[in-house]
Amino acid sequence: ELALLETLDMGKPITFAVNVDVAGVVNTVQWYAEAIDKIYDEIAPSDRNALAMITREPLGVVAAVVPWNFPLLMAAWKFGPALAAGNSVILKPAEQSPLSALRLAEIAAEAGIPDGVFNVLPGMGETAGQALGRHMDVDMVAFTGSTEVGKYFLKYAAESNMKHVSLECGGKTPNIVFNDCKDLDAAAQGSGMGVFFNTGQVCVAATRLLVQQDIHDEFVEKVKKVGEMMQPGDPLDPGTLMGSMVDVNQMERVKSYIEIGKGEGAELTLGGRQVRQNTGGAYVEPTIFSKVDNKMRIAQEEIFGPVLATIPFKDEEDAVRIANDTIYGLQASLWTDDLNRAHRVARKLKAGTVNVNNTDGGDITVPFGGYKQSGIGRDKSLHAYDKYTQIKTTYIEFK
Repeated sequence: ELALLETLDMGKPITFAVNVDVAGVVNTVQWYAEAIDKIYDEIAPSDRNALAMITREPLGVVAAVVPWNFPLLMAAWKFGPALAAGNSVILKPAEQSPLSALRLAEIAAEAGIPDGVFNVLPGMGETAGQALGRHMDVDMVAFTGSTEVGKYFLKYAAESNMKHVSLECGGKTPNIVFNDCKDLDAAAQGSGMGVFFNTGQVCVAATRLLVQQDIHDEFVEKVKKVGEMMQPGDPLDPGTLMGSMVDVNQMERVKSYIEIGKGEGAELTLGGRQVRQNTGGAYVEPTIFSKVDNKMRIAQEEIFGPVLATIPFKDEEDAVRIANDTIYGLQASLWTDDLNRAHRVARKLKAGTVNVNNTDGGDITVPFGGYKQSGIGRDKSLHAYDKYTQIKTTYIEFK
């Protein structure tokens, strides 16, 4: 039922809604339920004439403002640890995708969560979202969405009660393929899925493909074949791998960036068109640009659609320079069979997560968040408790 609501709201394939989104929600809630007793207090190594206790307390009221690309999963990453840490939660779903959150509120009530502890507040960002950001009784805002909107919540906090703010914002993930990667077919499959999964509406989508010069053309051809296999289809068909954009507005945004790419001189290698227009839906086919310069807007700005920019590089130093040449730092990927290179390059990449020989690794046990303008704080893992608790020191001196 929840998966169907996700698909109806934002057009993602029902197979992924079941096996990725809702399965991830269940896993997240179960994991934090098990981790409730992992919030540890401390005793400081004070002098013998004193006892210093360091305790963690709930912040109070946490407003979770979540996006439309993974409506329920992004919510679970926030309400799971926030509730486990003892807070009350106000969940504001994106105006494009409120259905699953409203159903979740019913489920929470059925499960016995007390009234007022888990709340769902649908509404527009500029009204409901802003109200939460400015409210004097909200102790924290945990936000996932664009960098532009994330900065508004910093402003709202400054103008109200200096509430805590956690931000998981935009990304422009570099995906680096070195010529020592022996299994280029696996790298191409991972690279294609890394940008076209969920119709490219993923904050960590591997939208910048950096390929070493001597294998560039061969590798791009392999990625093209992956794109050709992922043509948009009916989201309710279990065989569909790529659904629609969330709405017409997002589709028009993606189409405008495709035109920008053409105007900037990038070479359109695959796709670039709106398709399935007879259905009335918002479908854009997988799109690949080659001969892209990293200074181009399609290489610097978050498009949030199935648009890939391929960029050749000379050597390791050149790859790292291009990869880090962005305002974002959410995630990065690299493909290599050289373990020394993997460690060396991973340390140089300015990103919260660096994947080696995959484009979206990790599970609930590892922290997730960004460097630079990709955000503040971490979701997932026990580190999520850091942002949903307040640290108190009680210092007792013996006379």
